[in-house]
Parts: sequence; C-alpha cells; structure tokens
Amino acid sequence: MLTQDALGTLLAWAQPAMQTWFSLWGSPVTPLEVIAFAMSLWMVACNLKVNPLGWPLAMASSAAYGVLFLNVRLYGEAGLQIVFIVLAGWGWWQWLRGQGSDGQALQVGVLTWPGRARVALAWLLLWPLLAGLLDRWTDTDVPWWDAFPTAGSVVGQLLLGRKRIENWWVWGLVNAVSVGLFAWKGLWLTAVLYALFTALSWWGWRAWHALLPTVKAQP
Repeated sequence: MLTQDALGTLLAWAQPAMQTWFSLWGSPVTPLEVIAFAMSLWMVACNLKVNPLGWPLAMASSAAYGVLFLNVRLYGEAGLQIVFIVLAGWGWWQWLRGQGSDGQALQVGVLTWPGRARVALAWLLLWPLLAGLLDRWTDTDVPWWDAFPTAGSVVGQLLLGRKRIENWWVWGLVNAVSVGLFAWKGLWLTAVLYALFTALSWWGWRAWHALLPTVKAQP
C-alpha cells in the first residue's frame, strides 16, 4: 500500500494532467479523465470483438484511472486498477496462448450452474472483506459502496480472461452501481462512461452469444 509521502509524490507528479479542462454539470473534468475515458471505450470495443488489443488498453486506462481515483479518495477503485493491470497481463496471455478444458485454443464459452454459483459466492465474500479493509485503513467515506463494484470487477475480469460469457452479466451490475458512485464523487464524465458501459454490457453479451460454439458449459 502506498505511504502518505509516496501518495503525495504521485499526485503531485500527476497534477499537470489533473488541472480542470472544462466543467460538466458543475464538476471539473481533467485531461487525465478524458484520456482514460477514451481508452476505456476503445478497450470495450475491442472486448466486444474478442480483440486482444483490449488488454494493453485496459492496462493503460487502469493506470490513468488509478491516479484519478486516488485524487478523490476512492481507494478501493484505485487499488482495483493495480489488480486490473496484473489481471490484464494474465488475460492477454490467456487470449493469445490459453487453452480450454479440451486442450484447444480458448474459445468463448459459458459456465455451468455450479460455476455461476461459485462466482456469486466469491463476489459476496469478497465484498465485506474489502469494505472492512477500506473502512479500517483508509479515510474513504463510502467503504461499502466502493467495495461492492471493486469485488465484482475482480470477478468480472477473471471471467473475461477466460472468455466466459457471464463476464458481461457481472460487468452490467458493476457498471450500474458505479454510475451512482462516480456521480456522488463528482466524476461526471466517468459516470457517463459507466452508464455507456452498462448498456454495452448487454451488447457484449449479445455479441458473444452469437460466437458461442456448440460445446458443453465449463466449470
């Protein structure tokens, strides 16, 4: 975890990109937020088409959003970006070299019902754990609200890396909750982005459903 001195140094270094560029609904929008917004949309467009380029874009946008979230004390979301960068490297490798249970190249697939139950349980267990850590170790004013999409995003990223279509259901819920969270923090451009992501989650499910091969569900 970053020390206060290290956090201050990082935010000071990023200040040129954190200056107000324009205002949206009474809140400042910075160049860093605009750049992160654009890269994130490009990333999702790549994910819709199962294009591996989405993974390096995920790394770049996560780095930008990590700094942005630190600046508004969304520490769960900021820490999540580090996890995203690591998982994006893993997901990139999975899409390029990963294999399914049949030993063939990884394809878009679905989970079994027990697999879906494990996904839901993992999310429900991770949520209070993260909320407790945020409440104890940070000065966030929204530990439980911050922790819910943070936990779901970890689950969604793992499913995305393994090309499981259920990742779009997870992202739909994560994104919908995040809209309110970012609006509360005055990150209106990011709130708009996550509203778009909510709609794109449904589009992503449709696009991937059309790609489903005639295979059995995976655990």
